[in-house]
Amino acid sequence: MRNFDAEGPDPSGAVARGGERLVVPRLRPLDISNALARALVQVREDLELPTEFSAEVEDAAEAAVAAFEPPELDFTDIPFSTIDPEGATDLDQALYLEQTGETLRVMYAIAEVPAFVFAGSTVDAEARKRGQTLYAPDGRIPLHPTIISEDAASLLAGATRPAFVWTFDLDVTGAAIFTTLVRAQVRSRRQYSYLEVQGLIDDGIADESLALLPEFGRLRSELERQRGGASLNRPDEEVVVVDANYALERRAPFPLEACTAHVSLMTGMEAARIMLEGNVGILRTMPAPDLDTLAEFRRQVASLGCPWPENQNYGEYLRTLDHTDPRSLAAIHAATSLFRGAGYTAFAGEHPAVIIQAAVGAPYAHATAPLRRLVDRFVLVACEAMLAGRDVPKWVREALPDLPKIMARTSSLASQLERASVNAIEAALLSARVGDEFEATVVSERDGGGVIQIADPVITARITGTVSAGDSVRARLVTAEITSGTVEFVLA
Repeated sequence: MRNFDAEGPDPSGAVARGGERLVVPRLRPLDISNALARALVQVREDLELPTEFSAEVEDAAEAAVAAFEPPELDFTDIPFSTIDPEGATDLDQALYLEQTGETLRVMYAIAEVPAFVFAGSTVDAEARKRGQTLYAPDGRIPLHPTIISEDAASLLAGATRPAFVWTFDLDVTGAAIFTTLVRAQVRSRRQYSYLEVQGLIDDGIADESLALLPEFGRLRSELERQRGGASLNRPDEEVVVVDANYALERRAPFPLEACTAHVSLMTGMEAARIMLEGNVGILRTMPAPDLDTLAEFRRQVASLGCPWPENQNYGEYLRTLDHTDPRSLAAIHAATSLFRGAGYTAFAGEHPAVIIQAAVGAPYAHATAPLRRLVDRFVLVACEAMLAGRDVPKWVREALPDLPKIMARTSSLASQLERASVNAIEAALLSARVGDEFEATVVSERDGGGVIQIADPVITARITGTVSAGDSVRARLVTAEITSGTVEFVLA
């Protein structure tokens, strides 16, 4: 089950900017007739991204799979299912919901990567170098060898797999009142796509577990509103080819996606609570925007014609914006300034000074994607040990101080990959439209010009000329170079 977290879209092969996902077809990297494919290959080369795993790592992964010993608990009778993008094979999460009286129970199985990646092993060392799976439009660069990430540890339908199984009992408000975490064998009954599940729910023919997701999402959304959580959800923008030219098709996220996102958010919040109570762990933190940043954002959105009411928190304000309106899109772009400073904070003993993830509105940890993110493996092992009354393993404690640095380094690399890929894609989208004029909204001013938001396609770009924030302008495209990812506009 792929999920959005509070910091942006889930890495499903899309690339994103400011919460917007640009999804491109799986391009053939060696198709020299395709300028965009060539540009994306060049991005990988410029960033010196890893390619294949070495024979030593692959051999070690095969040996680990061969030596696997399943956990004693058997939960294969629980009808878990996964919900992922079409064609996904690295399945971290499986879900089952049931209603018992006034108690809603959510069971969430997370792939047990430590069953195959042992501390100090060759595979572990390579994972610490990579930090996370990197997602590019022309393919992903996995964190672990695919014999683990797409087979032995992946929660594939019909296959018995080891998992960390969370069980959350919720009260009538959707708040977690009892949480457990154990290692067990599970077997997913079916792999769904988001489109399939949304259709089943809309048609009223979903099974009981899936049919409970909308109510779960409603309850957790209200709790998020109450605690001041915020997110930058924007439509998916899919790159397609029409009459030999690139074009953009917009897709609003399915309501179901917000529901499944709340399962991951709840899990991360509970993981953070457990580690804080146990005085050891690693949190995903982000400071709240300071008063100057909030004041500047308030001025920006007022100039855009989307004033932010004084008595409303910024999360609630963002939920009111119309994602089809150009000025609202410009306001959402401006809101990226409120979501800065995210990082990882490890601790052992005394709690860190900052424990809140401001966009979540609560302490939070990454705990639901161990196949694709290094830190989750350590969080899961720590939480399982603490809930079982055992000491957190020494290898977890020893790794904690290094994890923030590893994740910061690889997150920076992921951001560079994303930024360069989006630049190339946007240039490709506009490459046949040099000389055309576009309606645009000025988001901000800069020396000699500013930043504009175009509504169709949904792109932010630099413009040369005298402009003021909030202006509606006509912008003429003068450059759209795919190789360099350069897009330039002037006032028409």
